[in-house]
Amino acid sequence: MTAKSSAILLGDALPLAHGSPMRNRFVLAPLTNQQSHEDGTLGEDEYRWLERRAHGGYALTMTCASYVQANGKGFPGQLGCWSDMHLPGLERLARAIRDGGGLSALQIQHSGARAKPDLSGLPAVGPWDDPETGARALTTAEVGQVVEDFIAAALRAEQAGFDGVQVHAAHGYLLAEFLDGEHNLRADRYGGSFENRSRILFEVMEGIRARTGASFQLGLRLSPERFGMRFDEALALAQRAMTSGLLDYLDMSLWDAFKEPLDEAYQGKPLIEWFSGLEARPGAVRRRRQNHERRQGAGLPGPWRRLRAHRPRRGIAC
Repeated sequence: MTAKSSAILLGDALPLAHGSPMRNRFVLAPLTNQQSHEDGTLGEDEYRWLERRAHGGYALTMTCASYVQANGKGFPGQLGCWSDMHLPGLERLARAIRDGGGLSALQIQHSGARAKPDLSGLPAVGPWDDPETGARALTTAEVGQVVEDFIAAALRAEQAGFDGVQVHAAHGYLLAEFLDGEHNLRADRYGGSFENRSRILFEVMEGIRARTGASFQLGLRLSPERFGMRFDEALALAQRAMTSGLLDYLDMSLWDAFKEPLDEAYQGKPLIEWFSGLEARPGAVRRRRQNHERRQGAGLPGPWRRLRAHRPRRGIAC
């Protein structure tokens, strides 16, 4: 096989571990549009914007961050997924994206201490009491309810017809706050050690995978640094997520993908290279490679075995 024939092209299909493959390598990142109604129901402008992106050829169209609890709203006009009253709009949106020929993903999120009580009418909550924002610490039982509500939002997305969800654990929102090793000093099983701080995230992902259908797709968005994230822990978390068997894709929100890490111990190569070198789950890669060979009649080159981080797109990232 020649080097030219073995190259991975942007127009090539991308098999995923669950459900249908992506028809090409173009993905619409989740972007904050502030175009829905104040009760979280879908707005016409939000619908039209995403519909046009889907019909524009994207293989995967992801929505803006959609909040999973009423107290998790972080933006005016934010799309909601915490109630069945959101289902008609979500069904309409999923249908429009599907009609465009691509896959759909609802990004599910809770703003945590960054939520806006003036928008929701409810107090903000987070992993710890935060005098700066006024957020109060969740009880252990309430953390369990957060897990359940993320899972319920995914089930609602599946019912609406979305191909999958992306769990938002980046940018200092609630799930990312739990990962914060500087501030999350909770004494229960959700704070202190790295294992405890990442527990809520894996409970969310494991619950979604266990309770949705076999073809339902699951993605994850993480920040590699800032927001209290240690770079060594970000690498370990990304690796664990990739090898867990839970995910179809990992979205590292690198902002400037080609800058070097802030942590001096990891400087010397760009951020993107630290994450593009992570190994995906061998079994999943092997199956995808075999499936691709059956469809294309050709093997995939070595780089297929490695996670490829994306270069951030212009716009306001969710």
